Amino acid sequence: MEMIFHMRFLATLFLTACGLFADSASNNRLVTYSAPEGVSLNPRFTVKVHAPGEAWRDVPVYIVKVDAVRGVQHTPLDSSMCYFDFAGTVEVSVTLHADAIRSARIRPLSYNIQPAVQGSTLTFSLSQPRNVSVEVNGDIFANLHLFSNPIENERPDPNDPRVLYYGPGLHTIPGNRLLVPSGKTVYIAGGAVVRGQIVCNGVSDVRVLGRGIIDQPRGSLRIANSARVEVDGVIGSQFFTGGSRNVTIRNVKCISYVGNGDGMNVISSQDVLIDGVFNRNSDDCITVYATRLGFTGGSRGVTVQNSTLWADVAHPILVGTHGNTPNPETIEDLVFSNLDILDHMEPQIDYQGTMALDAGDSNLIRNVRFENIRVEDFRRGQLVNIRVFYNRKYCTSPGRGIENVYFKNVTYSGSHAEISVIAGYDDARMVRNLVFENLVINGTLIWDKMPKPAWYKTSDMARFFVGEHVDGLEFRKTSEASGN
Repeated sequence: MEMIFHMRFLATLFLTACGLFADSASNNRLVTYSAPEGVSLNPRFTVKVHAPGEAWRDVPVYIVKVDAVRGVQHTPLDSSMCYFDFAGTVEVSVTLHADAIRSARIRPLSYNIQPAVQGSTLTFSLSQPRNVSVEVNGDIFANLHLFSNPIENERPDPNDPRVLYYGPGLHTIPGNRLLVPSGKTVYIAGGAVVRGQIVCNGVSDVRVLGRGIIDQPRGSLRIANSARVEVDGVIGSQFFTGGSRNVTIRNVKCISYVGNGDGMNVISSQDVLIDGVFNRNSDDCITVYATRLGFTGGSRGVTVQNSTLWADVAHPILVGTHGNTPNPETIEDLVFSNLDILDHMEPQIDYQGTMALDAGDSNLIRNVRFENIRVEDFRRGQLVNIRVFYNRKYCTSPGRGIENVYFKNVTYSGSHAEISVIAGYDDARMVRNLVFENLVINGTLIWDKMPKPAWYKTSDMARFFVGEHVDGLEFRKTSEASGN
């Protein structure tokens, strides 16, 4: 018995030293990480976190840059980011320095996290890991990106020859590019910052895991012509997938500020899962294309789910612009599910749409499903843009068509949406079989039998322009639908 007690005591000391302790009664666990020396921190906020019954712990607040277009220039602005891991329940304290907190909100709003404010400090509780934006005094640029992860189930052995291990601290990759061989795991520990790009090129069975930061403004991770690649938990700028199959990107946080700073591109790839990510980007957050940038072929089997998208420029979701005019391709079997869209800021009419299916370059887009999408009051743009088009700046021909697209349980609450567009190109290049089920705009359920003047189309009630080359457009409701 004495030996068992001694072993438990040693285990408790080990967990405490790692910043992790489990209360057997409440099963609360919390892990925080120190920031490496030499990495810039933002003094705007002080963040503390604790589990019930434990002392408060400091959480480092890093500088991250976000993009504000001012006049004709991309203007990088300093913002803030912090992260920790937990299970059970934690309480978070955020103190704003040099000012009082006059207003505060935590987004996504669908999480319904209501902070308590006292002077220059706000507090709130989390009962599950969430990736959120803490915004004080109406400032969406000098906000705090607060990322809370689940407790890691797996930490690879740093002595395993199959593991490229980056422990806590600041690391610089020689030559700025790490070429990962097949069969390897790259592990970036919490409290680590790795400067350079991680590249999976022509490889298979690769994993990039951890809680740390990949600091490379023009692309943290590139997956090219590869198979069976898993990315989980890391923080970075841009995550690219081209010519690849069986790719999983999970619980990744992606913030970019450079011009054309797309978040997650999927090009000429199949069987790609993007799950539980937070993307704030200086261009499109998620794109799905066919032939582009030296990769050839259509894309299929792409799922984006349980995620938060914030486009400081361009689209949260864009599908279909690029392809292969001499050898027409298909982009098909796409699912976008359980998403919160926080922002869309795009004055250019040709590049609007929080959810945009734009078929160019002889592409056919088909079998696309949007389900359980919550769109907040973005700054400027359209709710949807569904077009067979010929954008001469980027395309060499119009697309072949868009067909079998289903929107279910989409809500928009706001006043900044411009008129959405649904349009085919001609009688041979049409939009066909497009269904909106339980579309709710500012609390009003839009469906074909809703009360409206007899001479109105249902699309008028949604402020959707519908062109002549559209066939099979329906607005439905189901019994579980809510709205006026």
